[in-house]
Amino acid sequence: MTRKPLFGPAPRIEILRGLSFEIPAGATIGIVGESGSGKSTLGRALVRLYEPTAGTIRFDDRDITHAAETDLRPLRRDLQVIFQDPFSSLNPRKSVAALIGAPLLFHRVATSAADCRARVAAALNDVGLPSAFASRYPHELSGGQRQRVGIARAVALTPRFVLADEIVSGLDVSSQAQILELLERLKANLRLTLAFISHDLSVVRRLCDRVIVMKAGEIVENRETAALFASPEHPYTRQLLAAIPLPEIDPGWLQSASP
Repeated sequence: MTRKPLFGPAPRIEILRGLSFEIPAGATIGIVGESGSGKSTLGRALVRLYEPTAGTIRFDDRDITHAAETDLRPLRRDLQVIFQDPFSSLNPRKSVAALIGAPLLFHRVATSAADCRARVAAALNDVGLPSAFASRYPHELSGGQRQRVGIARAVALTPRFVLADEIVSGLDVSSQAQILELLERLKANLRLTLAFISHDLSVVRRLCDRVIVMKAGEIVENRETAALFASPEHPYTRQLLAAIPLPEIDPGWLQSASP
């Protein structure tokens, strides 16, 4: 009888396979699929929070697939993430000013303490929060306000690429509409390239230029948004669309839903 060792490296599980796509500068790409489809893993690999075991990731025509953290550090300013849960991604012991200001100082975007305070105030203004919020702590904010702080922290660095991972899934409908309107405005003003991970196909249809549909770690469709929703080609895409009500959306619904 062959005995298996009690201790040793964990078995490797292939999560993503056979992926090939590009995200043009200035585009908003939706990444959709059911839970466990690999969409969040893909997003984290794109910004090199995960290191792939195979394949190639290129940013600005530079191979960053296996770049060391010391080599990635100068690129971190351009590769920002807005996480799903703003409460767990914001250090509860730090004020809003520190949460937004620390990356500005680390990446030397702010040249002095005074400059940092001014940039924090400007970032808060950009996301619709008063400058007085700089002295508050995460537990003193609502869910929507915490998500705005997370957005402010990311965009204050004027990044070139932002990964937004299920950023409205935990918010009420009104807060969702406000955050999405804000994201749409910031994208236009800052000329961001955006990867938007979501399970809400209505939001993806309104916000994204193109949609990647994932199933079991593979891309089953990658098409322009209007074409995909008008005539889905893959059975899995048709299944997703059939499972979720998709009302006709007025182009101005985000703005009309905001206060």
